[in-house]
Amino acid sequence: MNLNELHAKLVKVARKNPPTDRVPYAFEKRIMSRLASPAPANDWALWGRPLWRAAVSCVAITILCGVWSMATARPVESTTESFSQDLEAAVFAPLNTSVEDAW
Repeated sequence: MNLNELHAKLVKVARKNPPTDRVPYAFEKRIMSRLASPAPANDWALWGRPLWRAAVSCVAITILCGVWSMATARPVESTTESFSQDLEAAVFAPLNTSVEDAW
């Protein structure tokens, strides 16, 4: 909807209904008591901001550690052969021990 048209309609309706001098009973007292009473504490809001700050700092630390590990990594040569040999040694390691060593 066009905002100018909406504004014009609202002004037209407001001009048809002029404000009255009548005030609801004890209006001032209700407003003053509401202003004096503290707003109820929102536990989620109290925890939300610190947790988001902690999450942002954790992400920043993770990114920095990742960049640092990528920068200090040595180039690896022929990883497929050494990986397959290391995997085979890890899988068959329990079979290479003798029964007496296990007990």
